[in-house]
Amino acid sequence: MPQRKPKVVITDYDFPSVSTEKAILEKAGADVIEGHCKTENDVIKVAFDADAIINQYVVITRGIIENLQNCRIIVHYGIGIDKVDVEAATEHGIYVANIPDYCVDEVSSHAMALILDCTRKIVFLNNALKRGQWDFKLAQPIRRISMLTLAIAGFGKIAGALAEKARGFGLRRILAHDPYVSPEAGKQFGVEMVDMTELLEEADILSIHLPLTKETKHMFGEKEFQMMKKSAIIINTSRGAVIDEVALIKALREGQLAGAGLDVFEKEPASFSNPLLRMENVVVTPHVAWYSEESFQDLQQTAAEEVARVLHGKIPNSLVNREVIEYGRSR
Repeated sequence: MPQRKPKVVITDYDFPSVSTEKAILEKAGADVIEGHCKTENDVIKVAFDADAIINQYVVITRGIIENLQNCRIIVHYGIGIDKVDVEAATEHGIYVANIPDYCVDEVSSHAMALILDCTRKIVFLNNALKRGQWDFKLAQPIRRISMLTLAIAGFGKIAGALAEKARGFGLRRILAHDPYVSPEAGKQFGVEMVDMTELLEEADILSIHLPLTKETKHMFGEKEFQMMKKSAIIINTSRGAVIDEVALIKALREGQLAGAGLDVFEKEPASFSNPLLRMENVVVTPHVAWYSEESFQDLQQTAAEEVARVLHGKIPNSLVNREVIEYGRSR
């Protein structure tokens, strides 16, 4: 009787194709199934007997995980792992892996672009000029960027890359807060590690680079905005729900904050009725900071390579739940 081929399910994707993944995984001896899943039941139906799952937008819930008979690894197309119930996967001995390096350059560059736009008010002036208004005074006040302090919340790889780029633009001071990063590590990037209170109080620009977890959801809300300068701007290229969006809208309307540059929203796609999309002191983009043609390729290739590693009996390079190793796998 012929040996059963490993089954890999790609639950959903918005790439032009998954030919890259298929080439890598078929070479590893696997059958690749494109699921086009939108719901929990969709995933269970197609992936209950899968040896591996790759997901993008559909949430891999505890209910799905409890119905997986053979799964050895779940790989998420991206850095954040809020789309996967990691605790449930760990309980069932399933590796969870992400792709942490594929868009470091893109996201840090996008954050820097939003910083430059919000401080120089480029989109605002562009829109005014196209309405027939030729007047620099419309954008007052604009501060010299070398007089401003950049504060970074969360200091992983993307934040480190942003700090290096910001130094090139001559920011007066770069601060960061991350309880998992030592002052010595921050110094390597020319960054001063501070507590959260100092970060908020000193920020002319606050750039957020945090994963979405139970601890970080709505980490920035009314209380935090009141601690900041009224001239401060906030930049978010991480996850929308890290900010209490209702509180942000209130702070911007009431002048508690001067502006914002947002690539992410609490609910995505963002509703066209969302007030943030209509505020002149807010620059928005549609969760695109990660994107370049090169990051597309890296994301798809690395996701498939992580699955192939596990199919060959190896441990993923970017393992999120190391407890699976420490406590022994159930599969």
